[in-house]
Amino acid sequence: MAAGVHETTLGLDHRKLAMWVFLGSEFLFFGAFVSAYLLYLDATAGGPGVEIFDIPFTSISSFVLLMSSLTMVLAHNAHMRRDMRRMRLWILATAGQGAVFLGGQVFEFTVFYREGLDLTASPFASGFFVLTGFHGLHVFVGILLLLSLYSLSLTGKIKPNQDLKTEMVGLYWHFVDIIWVIIFTVVYLIPELAMVD
Repeated sequence: MAAGVHETTLGLDHRKLAMWVFLGSEFLFFGAFVSAYLLYLDATAGGPGVEIFDIPFTSISSFVLLMSSLTMVLAHNAHMRRDMRRMRLWILATAGQGAVFLGGQVFEFTVFYREGLDLTASPFASGFFVLTGFHGLHVFVGILLLLSLYSLSLTGKIKPNQDLKTEMVGLYWHFVDIIWVIIFTVVYLIPELAMVD
């Protein structure tokens, strides 16, 4: 194998394979947190439960996060076309959308706290805050990765003909978005539909 070649016997770059393994392990963590949340869904200890959720507000913030997947695709696409200026533009747009989502989450948590729902209010509250907070942490890490990618591209440490770093940050970002679709559906939408019936 020549120096600088990073492929497995399957022809897949081992760094990309490592990212997929990492994302698979993270998926298992989220699966455990979703299971714990569902286990304690009705354990509100007389405090607020799912009725406290503001579905329209969270839907807007979810839409912003989902649109960030599009801007991430556009960033990677620009990099593959060796258009570093547009790649940087789309990277900043993606990071900005992630920041808007996190701002919405902080606002939502503040409203919940004022309504009596905090981390220690009940098993339901603990499950909710651990699950959504863990996801928020992943969004924050994703924003840091995006800003690092932006900085590296400004200093010439990411070459126009080498898009693997952009692709791997994109994989992570899409993972964060997919996990949010699952969380939003399980935590917000399904209980809302159950309350309507």
